[in-house]
Parts: sequence; structure tokens; C-alpha cells
Amino acid sequence: MSQSLFGIHAAALELRSQRMGMIAGNIANAATPGYRAKDIDFRAALAASQKNGSGDADGAAKGATLYRVPVMPSMDGNTVELQNEQIAFSENAVGYSTTLEFIRGRVETLTRAMRGE
Repeated sequence: MSQSLFGIHAAALELRSQRMGMIAGNIANAATPGYRAKDIDFRAALAASQKNGSGDADGAAKGATLYRVPVMPSMDGNTVELQNEQIAFSENAVGYSTTLEFIRGRVETLTRAMRGE
């Protein structure tokens, strides 16, 4: 029901949430030797979640998860570049807030319609 009610925004919010967790994990492991930074290709995951009409964000996120290729590899094999992760986190947070606002607006519109306003 949420797929038809909120359209693409429901899957987008789920994917942005998963991506935020993944980026936060990268930041938390910035000093862990051998840790390989991961990210979700948001566009590919969103397209995959919409492809079959099911809105399966979990499966789409798994299929669109990639390892980051560092610009400057570290000696201990860690591929986290903290400044890039912080930028990605900030950009994703803005996208998350925007998607949440779209959903909030839709809920308000539906609420007004049910009240007859």
C-alpha cells in the first residue's frame, strides 16, 4: 500500500536510510586496518527497486552496493577517505530530508482530503 500511496518516495527514503548507515559505518571504521569502504549506488538501487514494481529497497540496496576506490590508498589497506565520507553523508542527509518532506506533504494532503478541507 505504501508503494502506491507514496510512490517512489517510500523506496527512496528506505534507500537513503540504508546508505546513511553504510556511510556512518565507513566513518566509524576510518582507523580500522584493512577496512574497505562501501557505498550504495543510489540511482541504480532506486531504479532496481522500481523495476519490478515491488519497491524492494533491501534487495535493490544489496545489488547496488559497491566498494569505494580510494584516491590515495593508505598503507594499512583501509580505503576510507574521511573527507569524502563526510561529504557523501551530508549530501545523503539533504536528500533524506527532502524525501521526508515530500512524504510529509503527501500525508498532509491526504489528511486534508479526508477531513474535507
